[in-house]
Amino acid sequence: MKKIIFISLLALAVMIPMEAAAKKKKDKFEKKQVTVERVTVKLTPEEVIAITSPAKQLYGEWNVDSIRKKPLSTTERPYIYLDFDRKMFYGSNGCNTINGKFANNGVNMSFKDIISTSESCHNHNDRNMLKTLTEVARVQLTKTTGNVERMKLLNNKGALLMVLTRHNMDELNGAWTVKEMNNNNVLDQKINLVVDVALQTIHANTGCNIINGVIHIDATKDFAIQFEDLRSSENQCNKIGYETEMLLGLEQTEYYKRINDHEVAFMTKDGTTVIVLTKLDLKQLVKNKK
Repeated sequence: MKKIIFISLLALAVMIPMEAAAKKKKDKFEKKQVTVERVTVKLTPEEVIAITSPAKQLYGEWNVDSIRKKPLSTTERPYIYLDFDRKMFYGSNGCNTINGKFANNGVNMSFKDIISTSESCHNHNDRNMLKTLTEVARVQLTKTTGNVERMKLLNNKGALLMVLTRHNMDELNGAWTVKEMNNNNVLDQKINLVVDVALQTIHANTGCNIINGVIHIDATKDFAIQFEDLRSSENQCNKIGYETEMLLGLEQTEYYKRINDHEVAFMTKDGTTVIVLTKLDLKQLVKNKK
């Protein structure tokens, strides 16, 4: 009898922790249940732009954003460069270099004789982009409220095949002088820098040191730019305070905006302007030195 009671008590002792564990597991599961609400994403308004001068409006480099309404995931930046002088295009599908011919007459557009290098890569966009280009029959140009230009390639039925965004960094190419840093005018310091978007490099002359760095461009974001691996020749001089301030400003930069035809601003992630640049007239600069 005592043995039976002992066994019963032992079974009860084992069951209580098991029941407690099961309840704890159930409570944990129930706490994970969440109510998912439908969220409406507000898209940036776009304005359709009439294509009256294709050679001017469509010429140049365009980043490929999506193919058949699906965003791209590639190891390198996919893009297309349209050369209207030769009626040729070239670029990358994110893995291989591509080029070929294109024809355009206003809103009508087509691609043909497309060839590609044969690098082996794990990229589902590789062949998809080539095939999609052969189906293009029409082109549409739009502009957002932020002045971001997009080119939309359509098939002969008007279905959207590909969305491209104008490579917006070319306007940064060239020589600049630093006009403002943290809202303070520093034109009298004559701090100059040269931006080369193609080589993705930046070179600066502070009047004390030479600074070199690398430009990182995030093609998935409009006007996104970062400056990395900034190195100074490390001379000591009276201008070192301005130089340090500029280096900190460049390191904090994540975006840029065009102020007017000859000025741009570098901004932090939260939109704070840290540096304002004014375009240098190289011909005038050479003339002044003479």
